[in-house]
Amino acid sequence: MGVQWAARQLERHQVNTGSKEAVGGKFSAAAMAHARVMTWKAIEQIAAAIRPGMRESEATAQSKSILEALGMDRIWHPVLIRFGENTLRIFKERSEGDPVLGADDIFFIDLGVVWNQHEGDAGATFVTGSDLEMRRCARDAKIIYDEVAIHWRSTGCSGKALYAFAAARASAYGWRLNVDIKGHRVSDFPHAIYRAGDLGDFETVPAAGLWILEIQIAHPTRAFGAFYEDLLA
Repeated sequence: MGVQWAARQLERHQVNTGSKEAVGGKFSAAAMAHARVMTWKAIEQIAAAIRPGMRESEATAQSKSILEALGMDRIWHPVLIRFGENTLRIFKERSEGDPVLGADDIFFIDLGVVWNQHEGDAGATFVTGSDLEMRRCARDAKIIYDEVAIHWRSTGCSGKALYAFAAARASAYGWRLNVDIKGHRVSDFPHAIYRAGDLGDFETVPAAGLWILEIQIAHPTRAFGAFYEDLLA
């Protein structure tokens, strides 16, 4: 996933400058692509540094040091690292306690970071041991994301239709989609001034390079889930 490839993908689509897809004067598709690449680089480094026996709070503190070392501008949404049962909790919910990561466990990382004045936002799930259902859950969150992104590219459907499709795909794999997580805007910092609402409520076709597709799934009977998000590009 190089910067040039990502920039070409963004430039294939013309950005709608309406109120829900507005961008600032410093917006650059190449800079958005760079923010995406750097955020994934950070996730890879943070995941590699998380070990069984570590507490959630320790992993979060360590992640901030890694982000600073990579040269971030700032964090635009709080770093979210969830262990075990806390993988079922959505962004707005606090973790339950400060759990220790087990040797046969699951965790996810959710980063919102500004690089060169543009917002990166990405997240992924990881497994520490050999639990087959945990491994499948982490894998399927990424598979469902990919299928939904392909559906967007091939059909040009609305954001609302994308999440209906995502729920159907999650069910087909045996998981429950958390419908309270519906994706959101990103842009040159800060995107929040545009008040775009959730991707899952967006009634028209979302433009490339401006929306984060979030997928959070839950096991139907066990107390864990998985999360994956990335830029639609």
